[in-house]
Amino acid sequence: MTAGQESSERIAPPLARTLPDLLREQAGLRPDALAVIDETGQASFAQLHARATRVAAALRRDGIGRQHRVGMLLGNGAEWLEIFFGIGMTGAVAVPFSTWSTRSELEFLVADSRITALFVRPNFLDRDFEADLAQLAAAGRMPELRTVIVLAAGTQHGFVSMENYLAGAGDVATPPPGEGPSAADDAVVLYTSGSTSRPKGVRLKHFGMVENGFNIGERQGLGPGDRVFLPTPLFWSYGAANALPATFSHGGCLVLPDRFEAGAALSMIERTGCTAIYTLPAITNAMLRHASFNRTRTRTLRTGLTIGSPRDFLAAASELGIPQLCNIYGATETYGNCAVTRHDWPLQRRAGCQGEPLPGQAFRFRDPETGELLPAGKTGLAEVSGYVSPGYSGASAALNPDVFGDDGFYRTGDMGFLDAEGAFVFVGRDSDMIKRAGINISPAEIEDVMKTFAGVAQAAVVGAPDAERGELVIAYVVPATGTAVVAAELLDHCRAQLSKYKLPDRIEFTDALPLTATGKLQRKELKKAAAALLANKVLPA
Repeated sequence: MTAGQESSERIAPPLARTLPDLLREQAGLRPDALAVIDETGQASFAQLHARATRVAAALRRDGIGRQHRVGMLLGNGAEWLEIFFGIGMTGAVAVPFSTWSTRSELEFLVADSRITALFVRPNFLDRDFEADLAQLAAAGRMPELRTVIVLAAGTQHGFVSMENYLAGAGDVATPPPGEGPSAADDAVVLYTSGSTSRPKGVRLKHFGMVENGFNIGERQGLGPGDRVFLPTPLFWSYGAANALPATFSHGGCLVLPDRFEAGAALSMIERTGCTAIYTLPAITNAMLRHASFNRTRTRTLRTGLTIGSPRDFLAAASELGIPQLCNIYGATETYGNCAVTRHDWPLQRRAGCQGEPLPGQAFRFRDPETGELLPAGKTGLAEVSGYVSPGYSGASAALNPDVFGDDGFYRTGDMGFLDAEGAFVFVGRDSDMIKRAGINISPAEIEDVMKTFAGVAQAAVVGAPDAERGELVIAYVVPATGTAVVAAELLDHCRAQLSKYKLPDRIEFTDALPLTATGKLQRKELKKAAAALLANKVLPA
C-alpha cells in the first residue's frame, strides 16, 4: 500500500463487545496477519492471542478474576499487548502506569488503584522500578499488592520473574458464566493529570473502547493491511483507548517503538512500510528537523491522527507527508476521541476544525459565566455525552459530581462550538490545565512539590504558549522572607519527585503572586505575564 491509496479492504464493525473477544475474533478471521511489530520482532493475531491466553492462565491460577485490578509498568511492545489482553481475559481490570513515574508517584498510583498484582519491566530509561518497588514494599507502602512479576530472567528483590510466573500455568479455558469479562465491565483504568494535585483514574468500559475505537478507525479509513505507527505510550488514552482498538477492530497492525526518538522513528516507519501514524506536534517537528529526514522516508504514510493548531496540522499533513491525516478532539474521559475529521475531506477543512462528533457522541455548550445552554454556533464550554467514562476511580472519585452530570454529559472544561456543517471547532481551554507536547500537566501537582522545598513560601505554575511544544511550564515562586532560593536546587528537588515532562521550563522569582481580594490566585493574570515573559526572553537551553 502506498501513500494516498485507500486500505485495500473495508470491513464491517466487529461482533466482539469486549477487548479479549476482539482479539479472539481477529485471531479467527486472520490468524496469520500481523498484529504487532516492535523493536524485537513481530507477532500475528493468532500468536498474540496464544501469548495473552498464557498470561490469563497464570493470573487465574493465582485467583485473579473479575473485579480485580492488575497493574502494568511497561514500555511499548508486544509484551504490553499480551499482558493487557491476558488481564482482560480473566475479567480483571488493567491499570497501566506511566513509565515516567517516580517512586513517590508510584506509591500513590499503587495505593489509589488498589491493584493486587503488577507486571513491571525492571528498568526503563533512568528509572529502576524494581528497586523503587522493593523499597516501597519494605516500608509497608503497598499492603494490597500481593504479587510483582518482573519481566526479566531473574529478580534481585524477592519478586517473581515472568518466566517463573508463567511456568506450568497451562491453558486457560473460557471462564464460567459470570466470571469472565462482560461488555459493561471496566476494561481499564487510565491515569491522567487533571486540575487536582494527583492524577485521576479514568474508568473505561469494554464496549465503549471497542465501539468508539472502531468509529475512530473508520474516520481514518483504516483496514486490514494497514500498519499503524504509535510513537506515544500505550499507557495514554491516545494509545490504549484509541490506537489499539481503532487498529485491531480493522484488522490492522500496530508498529511500536520502545520509545520515541526521531531518527529511529523514521527508520522504523520506512523499514516496516507504515501507512498510518499517531503523531503530536512535538513528534512531527522532531522528525521534520532530523538530519536524515526527507519525504521519501515517510512516503508510505497515508492517514493517521494529530492534534494542534492549523499550522501544526498542515506541517504534519503537508511537510511530513500524510495526505489523509485526520484532526481530532477528545479526552481520556471520552474514550480517546469524540470528534474526528474524515480522512477524505479537503485539507483546509481538516486543518480548520476537529471534525464531526463520532457516532454515538453528542456535544452541547454552556455560557461560561451564566451556565445557560447556548444556541447552535455559539462558543461556550463544551459538554459531551455518549461514549463517556462512568466516572473516576480512587481518590478522584470525589470529583465525579462536578465533572459528570446526572444526564450523562461530561464537562470538558474546554471552549468551542459546532460550525455550520456540524463539525466541532476547539477554541481553547477554560481550565488551568497545561498541555506540553501533547501531555496534560496539572499545575497543582507541581506547586505541591515546590512548596515542600525549604525557603519557598508560595508557588504558582502556569502554561505559556510555545509554537513548537504547545505550552511551556512556567513556575512563579515567592521565597520566604529573608530566604534566598537557588533555582537549580529547586529544580533538582522537583526532579526527584516529578516525571521529567512535568519539570518547569523556567522558574521566576517574584515578591508576590497576583491575588483577588479574597486571596485566590489570579491565574489568568499570571498566564498573561508568562506569555509576555516568553515573548521578550529566550528560554535557556
